[in-house]
Amino acid sequence: MARTDLDRRGMSVLSGGHTFTDIGQGAIPAMLPFLVAGRGYSYTAAAALVLAATVSSSIVQPLFGAASDRRSLPWLMPAGLALTGIGLGLSGIAPSYGLTFAAILVSGLGVAAFHPEASRWANYVSGARRATGMSLFAVGGNAGFALGPIVVTPLVLWLGLPGMLLAGLLPVTMAVIVWRELPRLQGFRPAETATATATAAARPPVPDQWGPFARLAAAVGVRSVVFFGLSAFVPLYFIDEFGASKADANTALTVMLVAGAVGTLIGGRLADRIGRKPVFAVSTLSLTPLILAFLATPDRTLAVVLLGVIGAMIIATFSVTVVMGQEYLPNRIGIASGVTLGLAIGVGGLGATGLGLIADAAGLDAAMRVIAYTPLLAAVLALSLPRARAAAPEPEPRRGGVNPDPSIRPVDTAGRLATDRPH
Repeated sequence: MARTDLDRRGMSVLSGGHTFTDIGQGAIPAMLPFLVAGRGYSYTAAAALVLAATVSSSIVQPLFGAASDRRSLPWLMPAGLALTGIGLGLSGIAPSYGLTFAAILVSGLGVAAFHPEASRWANYVSGARRATGMSLFAVGGNAGFALGPIVVTPLVLWLGLPGMLLAGLLPVTMAVIVWRELPRLQGFRPAETATATATAAARPPVPDQWGPFARLAAAVGVRSVVFFGLSAFVPLYFIDEFGASKADANTALTVMLVAGAVGTLIGGRLADRIGRKPVFAVSTLSLTPLILAFLATPDRTLAVVLLGVIGAMIIATFSVTVVMGQEYLPNRIGIASGVTLGLAIGVGGLGATGLGLIADAAGLDAAMRVIAYTPLLAAVLALSLPRARAAAPEPEPRRGGVNPDPSIRPVDTAGRLATDRPH
């Protein structure tokens, strides 16, 4: 019997790959104190390593997306994992700053190579539940980013910086698993059918919507500034305002990130039920009053609770916006994924550094208030977007019978989805 639901095995592999890829992203900040103490790097040199990781892992992603749009390159998934692990491992034993910088660049390129192609296949294996599937894929990345410091810290404390070699083995091992699963995953690629060919001859392909996509990318960038700003300043805020210890301040940040992972799952399910745009718009509109309430409360426990709600709201839409981007650019899924997963988030992260200048010049409270009002711009952009297509009434395949949008799949004469495969 044909199935249109989410393939759990395929999604487990892809989400697991996302986890082990993003361990590489979470590990770099955790390495910095050890590099400064052990190798005498200046703070500027350490910050440059973070910049190298950001540029190579995020801003380069659309280039890999464009390459995969011209020709699907599923081997980029295991290759990206392998590069991530190799770069991560070598960064711990590199004998000079230049080689350390190069190793982190290699690790970041692996992250960039993995994401666009993996999000494409996450789209394929999700069936009709694409927002739900993408939320499961995104949670894997959330977990990986959080696991980076948890993995790196004890290894480096135990073995010194060469302990990074063991950390690098994790993505390399996952690369082997993903490589072995590639033949099965490729069974979910939209297939050519006689009906699809006839339809393609009768009707032009679905056009890409570059205007709405550009506004979506801008909204994602603004949301990213808010996310990175909160990630950077929440621990400092708890120390300054509530007299919290460093451990307690980091616990508050962990609450925000964990709540965000839960919000990602809920947001994906809601987006499949009520639509992508309403979920994105409501979440961005809610952020300003929530952050202002967080800044106004004198009670630390209530502040942590509010921070958890803020995390759930801001991170819940990460997967939703990836799906929206793929639906606005159905013929350029790789570019859509590279921009919404990489470029827009990376640019937002770089933009968040401006908040540090505000904090230095006018104080931490001033920077937090700028963060509180910034989501209003994202909300305006979100409300301006047309409702993204969850499905179309008729199939619109491109040449070769391959669907430009995996949610729009041809139906054969028996009424079954032609791209469905029995399992």
